[in-house]
Amino acid sequence: MYKVDLPVEQSLEKAVERRRSAETARKARIFNTRLRVMGLDLDALNQQVQEKKHQQNMEIQRGNAFDKLGEYHDKALLQQDIDEREKRAALHTDLTQYWATHQREEDSHDADLKCGLKGAFRITIPEGELGPASMKIFQGEGIGEEQRRREQMKKTDRDLRAQKEDNEKRHMGDKHREMLVSKELVHQDLRGVQQNALEGECKKAARIALDNYNQALAAERAEKLKEQHRREERENLAEMQHTLTSDMMTECAEAAKREVEGGRPPRVLVDKWKGMSPEQLSAIHREREEQRLEKQRQRDAEKIQDAAWELQLLKLSREAEEQERRAEELRREKRTQTDLYNTQLAREQQAYQEYLNKKLYTNKPSKEYFYQFNTSSR
Repeated sequence: MYKVDLPVEQSLEKAVERRRSAETARKARIFNTRLRVMGLDLDALNQQVQEKKHQQNMEIQRGNAFDKLGEYHDKALLQQDIDEREKRAALHTDLTQYWATHQREEDSHDADLKCGLKGAFRITIPEGELGPASMKIFQGEGIGEEQRRREQMKKTDRDLRAQKEDNEKRHMGDKHREMLVSKELVHQDLRGVQQNALEGECKKAARIALDNYNQALAAERAEKLKEQHRREERENLAEMQHTLTSDMMTECAEAAKREVEGGRPPRVLVDKWKGMSPEQLSAIHREREEQRLEKQRQRDAEKIQDAAWELQLLKLSREAEEQERRAEELRREKRTQTDLYNTQLAREQQAYQEYLNKKLYTNKPSKEYFYQFNTSSR
């Protein structure tokens, strides 16, 4: 048996050199007293300070924006209140002018009663000649008229004040509701801005985590590739070593079977093997027959189970069809009953309409019937 000196590959030397460099860098980090004792990461700390300042600036800008939005809403509400007051004052002025111009008390039909017959039409013909129908004021009438008129005016003033108070309360309620709505809109805007800021922060954190994860995956993949390359190199070296020290290369001519260490069965040399014995062949045939029978039994059991499932599905489908048929019959009967009931209602309605048109409303009043009313002053 001859030993052959194989050249060492360059990859092994590079791997050894790379491990030595990594070990040197690790020693430099570990034996650095400042980093080992204090553990400061200046880059990370500076990044955190910058992020904190940026967040504070964003919060200040957001607060200023909210303040400006609140001032804008306050000004809009004040302007709206002023416009409503001006419109109400103008409407009241126009209404007062209309009353003073077109609804004067002396122009009403009852001016003779309210104004003490000032400007009322007076009859110059003696009342004895015209009869009782020409009399305007009878004896005993008009007593307490002034007191009633004052009470009526007081009641009118009270009604007007109550109506004014109701209008003011309604206006205050509307104003309060509008203020609540505006506040709710402002709160919604604030929540929207805060939610957008949180979403941005979450997306940023997710991107950072994804980058870290991708970097870890890349490092892990590179390490796996290195380990796979080293394993392939070891396997290739082992195969080359085995090939160089095998019986084929050394031309070892021993018995056909050789005992292997560890209590394992003997290893057969291919160039001296004469084939399998009849006992081995019969054992193989028996095992193959048993496997075939077991497979056949499994197929038979599966067929029986499939037949049972098909029978169960057929039974369920028949039951479903029967239920569907019964439901269809019930729907048909219900529809028939509904049609009959609607027909009966239509007949009754038509008969009642004919009764109204032909029997009840036959004697329609004529113009002479209406002309007989309101023909005198009484």
